[in-house]
Amino acid sequence: MKNIGIWMDKEKAHIVRLTGEQEGFETIMSDLEFYRPSGGSGTKSAKWGPQDVIQDSKFLEREKHQLKTYFDHLANAIKDADAIALFGPGDTNEKFKKELTNNYKPLATKLKTVIKSDSMTENQVKALVRDYFKKGK
Repeated sequence: MKNIGIWMDKEKAHIVRLTGEQEGFETIMSDLEFYRPSGGSGTKSAKWGPQDVIQDSKFLEREKHQLKTYFDHLANAIKDADAIALFGPGDTNEKFKKELTNNYKPLATKLKTVIKSDSMTENQVKALVRDYFKKGK
């Protein structure tokens, strides 16, 4: 039985594979560009600050496509799982659950839980996944 736990955020995903007594660990980076607008009119005399027009929709659309690519890589990395548990801060794990439900139905049936958790070290992620599957949920 191959149990897989994933701690993920927008930056990276830590995948812990538990097969019997063996444990594997892998990190997949998302390659997402983080949007930080900068610039300005370039003049110090601008009365109301920078007057640049920022195209939020362009950046949001780009992020959506980058998330799709990130989720595709994750789904391919866990396609041999028997049980999947998702952990992480924010809503990236919920978005991944939705992606599995819509586009990877066989994997979505193996998804056991989605749990919010704070940032963790690699050892803490391993312990979290081990404890979750040890309890037999």
